[in-house]
Amino acid sequence: MDAPAWLVIEDGTIVPARSFGSRREARGEIVFNTSMSGYVESLTDPSYRGQVLMQTYPLIGNYGVPPGAEWKESERIQVEGYVIRELTGGCEHRIGKALLPGFLGEFDVPGISGVDTRSLTKTIRNFGVMRAAITRENPAGALAEVKKMDFPDKRNLVAEVSTRDVKVHRGGKQRIALLDCGVKTSITRNLQKFATVHQFPYDTAPEDILKIKPDGFMISNGPGDPAQHEILKTCVKTVRNVAPELPTLGICLGHQIIALAFGARTFKLKFGHRGVNHPVMDLETGQVKITSQNHGFAVDVNLPSELAVLEKNLNDGTVEALRHRELDLISVQYHPEANPGPHDSLGIFHKFERLVKDAASH
Repeated sequence: MDAPAWLVIEDGTIVPARSFGSRREARGEIVFNTSMSGYVESLTDPSYRGQVLMQTYPLIGNYGVPPGAEWKESERIQVEGYVIRELTGGCEHRIGKALLPGFLGEFDVPGISGVDTRSLTKTIRNFGVMRAAITRENPAGALAEVKKMDFPDKRNLVAEVSTRDVKVHRGGKQRIALLDCGVKTSITRNLQKFATVHQFPYDTAPEDILKIKPDGFMISNGPGDPAQHEILKTCVKTVRNVAPELPTLGICLGHQIIALAFGARTFKLKFGHRGVNHPVMDLETGQVKITSQNHGFAVDVNLPSELAVLEKNLNDGTVEALRHRELDLISVQYHPEANPGPHDSLGIFHKFERLVKDAASH
């Protein structure tokens, strides 16, 4: 039988639960995701680095963990801890070759079940994201520690998930320089449909990126605060120097980094956007699409004159897409690769492909 454990939140909430996966203690920023499926993709998404992930959907684990890399967004589980309502006892799908507790145990990540996650989601929506811990021993002591610890986004989370060496992913004829801030593998796969992708560490100097003579430049998704001081000195500076030279695309954190590079500001959302049902409207056509999202920061709508808003979130009016008025530069806050999620927004990859091929032909 699973051992007792507690979820401890900085507002004083202490919730009894049952542990599974690793037995170690976890600390981080507790966030919620509203998706009904895709828990393997979410657990392995580098954008969750430093966070305790909580699912609002009450039944998790029913299709197990598929083998191989196709369903995983990185090589390991990235969350600090996992919080769910009910853990399925077995696997009810032919593709699931392993069970969720074993998957978490393999990467030393603790999980807890038996938590009223929807009630806690209401608390987070009212008070904002909070620091939290999963513990099996001393909830009162864990609460004292949680109240003293920094939010994870104060540290350079991008450095923890970015590649340390340049990697080349063979694909189409074009050549894309990818600045890896915590890229999801499904983004790389979409780029490979038309290009060979050169994946660079987040702190690569601009001249080292331009040295390979790429046809296009992309800044990936990733965790943390885009205005963290190490990110300002590396990624933001690099984008400011490379983007004027090449067709450029930014996704999620990459979208925020582009905004900072061209003089905009970013801010932390009260409880973030994490799920697969966020409505986004194109301001030129009025078309609405449903998007997959995972971010805790956003771009301030008061932009410098060289940037224009293309799309907005219909839930809270936040900026969802930008373009540069003179450069071949576009960015989106949501995840067009949409794993898990709808495929409404895949067209951004086709648009980027056209920009790259047009520039190469000239």
